Amino acid sequence: MNSRQRVQAALDHQQPDRVPLDLGGTPVTGMHVSSVYLLRQVLGLDAPSTPVKVVESYQMLGAIGPDLIEALGVDVVGMGSRRSMFGFVNDDWKPWTLFDGTPVLVPGGFNTEPDANGDILMYPEGDRSVPPSARMPQGGYYFDSITRQDPIDDERLNVEDNLEEFGHVSDDELQDYAATTERLWRETDQAIVGNFGGTAFGDIALVPAPQLKRPKGIRDVAEWYMSTVLRFDYVYEVFHRQCEIGIENLTKIHEAVGDRLAAVFVTGTDFGTQSRPFISPENYRKLYQPFHRRINDWIHEHTSWKTFIHSCGSILALLPDILDAGFDILNPVQCSAADMDPRVLKSRFGARATFWGGGIDTQKTLPFGTPDEIREQVKERIEIFGAGGGFVFNPVHNVQANTPTENLLALYDAVRQYR
Repeated sequence: MNSRQRVQAALDHQQPDRVPLDLGGTPVTGMHVSSVYLLRQVLGLDAPSTPVKVVESYQMLGAIGPDLIEALGVDVVGMGSRRSMFGFVNDDWKPWTLFDGTPVLVPGGFNTEPDANGDILMYPEGDRSVPPSARMPQGGYYFDSITRQDPIDDERLNVEDNLEEFGHVSDDELQDYAATTERLWRETDQAIVGNFGGTAFGDIALVPAPQLKRPKGIRDVAEWYMSTVLRFDYVYEVFHRQCEIGIENLTKIHEAVGDRLAAVFVTGTDFGTQSRPFISPENYRKLYQPFHRRINDWIHEHTSWKTFIHSCGSILALLPDILDAGFDILNPVQCSAADMDPRVLKSRFGARATFWGGGIDTQKTLPFGTPDEIREQVKERIEIFGAGGGFVFNPVHNVQANTPTENLLALYDAVRQYR
């Protein structure tokens, strides 16, 4: 099988010739740029002075280039908007350096400045004339959104204010999607995953709107979560309108890219904590499931794409309802969270869902375990999740910064050995 056939077999719950591997196909299956740099160094792909592009500035994810894809045997490639979560376009690359000294390339709109504490401030669309929208703490590796919440007057709340970022796809974007899909289809044999955005209802990473210069509406994280109960009708109407825009955009996108996508990233809204879901199944069914079902039903009716949901944490109690909403792919499969035993997940839901992730724990085992412990966990997860198809290997969420080089090598050596 080639990569495209291998991923499709797994998605169809057939046994592929080997377990497919993803690295960088989505914004939640990638690798921090500093770890990409180390991996490229140890594989002999770059000189020490060679920088790596930051392709997702919010999480500081590194580019997974064709040479690294070939070296590791990666079967998936992602495509989507070239606009970052901070609103600038990924172009006009320029050098930048992480706190730890890693040389990187960042987009021209990556227009930061230090504050008095030495933290790095990020600005929406790179515009320093407006308040910053994110902060990287001194010595850190990631940006945290800065809450920019105006006083809320319930009498004047306007649904439009929480829809500002969910615009209609432009003709230029559609042309870019079409050209990128055509190029990837022709020049690679990887399965293509679409990452277009706009269909993640209540994704808390997006609620503060770090790309908007002056966000309005409900933008504080705690206020938003409380509003799902206290202002239920308001939030429901936001989701309703967002869903309509999302389906309009998907209609145009499908016309542009056709059925060349293996899957599409629908939502990254997290529903789980380390120990339990933080929403009841009843409230999931009432607030989120209607819109998940509408999006998934449209995709399944009009395309061949499989639908991808990302939710961290302990979500076992929600999985029957999530799958009833029509999702095909579950990610990141956080097996370290309570009740997320891989054998239980595979036995209960393996006939309905493709597990895209769960291959190695990125909270403890990968950064702090020994190479032998990493190899053993990779072997175990492949044996469990890979049986009968329905598994695409990826770590649990993105590979983080400060992962030891020997552990990165052990991870991908084990994947090569056992897949």
